Amino acid sequence: MAWNVFKFCTALRALGSIMILVVIGIIGFTYYAVVVANYGPSLLLGGFDSLLALLVLGLFHFLLVMLVWSYFSVVVTDPGGVPPGWRPELDIEKSEGNQQAIVEANPISVGDSSSHIVRYCRKCNQYKPPRSHHCSVCGRCILKMDHHCVWVVNCVGAMNYKSFLLFLFYTFLETTLVAVSLLPVFLVFFSDGDDDITVSPGSLAATFVAFVLNIAFALSVLGFLIMHIMLVRRNTTTIEAYEKHTTNWPYDLGRKTNFEQVFGRDKMYWFIPLYTEVDMKRLPALRGLDFTGRSEESEPLQSL
Repeated sequence: MAWNVFKFCTALRALGSIMILVVIGIIGFTYYAVVVANYGPSLLLGGFDSLLALLVLGLFHFLLVMLVWSYFSVVVTDPGGVPPGWRPELDIEKSEGNQQAIVEANPISVGDSSSHIVRYCRKCNQYKPPRSHHCSVCGRCILKMDHHCVWVVNCVGAMNYKSFLLFLFYTFLETTLVAVSLLPVFLVFFSDGDDDITVSPGSLAATFVAFVLNIAFALSVLGFLIMHIMLVRRNTTTIEAYEKHTTNWPYDLGRKTNFEQVFGRDKMYWFIPLYTEVDMKRLPALRGLDFTGRSEESEPLQSL
């Protein structure tokens, strides 16, 4: 009997809710180690120590605000679903040869998103726009789906992919800052001299754990960040990269255009999880329905 992994979809949704609490807990624990136990008290010492503490705390809080903003933008933003009644702009009557392909299409396979073959999801009972895929956890088709992330209790798709990338970016910067700033105290943990220890045993233990957690997250997030930077450069998603041959990927329009189809054209908005109204109107790819190909053969199917 084949093992059906999708029977665990309900458990994944429940796990995601727990993961949000885990994220908040890690942030709170790190905040205690950096602000309350170490650099907050240093503000009262005066001289270079106060200046260093002010610099670390200022940068720490700025990155923390951007991290939390980006994170909850991924959590609460709809990644993009197929509009009700969406149909491809294709003369079905002239493509009767495709009808069998429509009926037999695998609803969760990547397929050839760059072709004019009509894609149909049997689970949603509706047509699938190019680059959309069915998520069994969310129970619907997601526009330009990248993956379902339990850390954010949401799919990562067309509308929140930028927020997800910014979340990775600010998480890497924040965890790296925390690891570097706590390194001197972490080394004191292994020192033999009691004179070097200026904090309580509880604060020292919290600092040790916070350092280990943040250095681990910094290294792991760096790997994901590099992977997604490569995906953005080729204008592809995680699903497409693993399940398609993208050597002659028709949606690869050059690094600049590929970047704009994720982050928009307004440079002032590149580092915040928002788009301008102008970009939303002039860049249809941001909405996940219309994509420009490099040739007429790879142009997307448009909605009616």
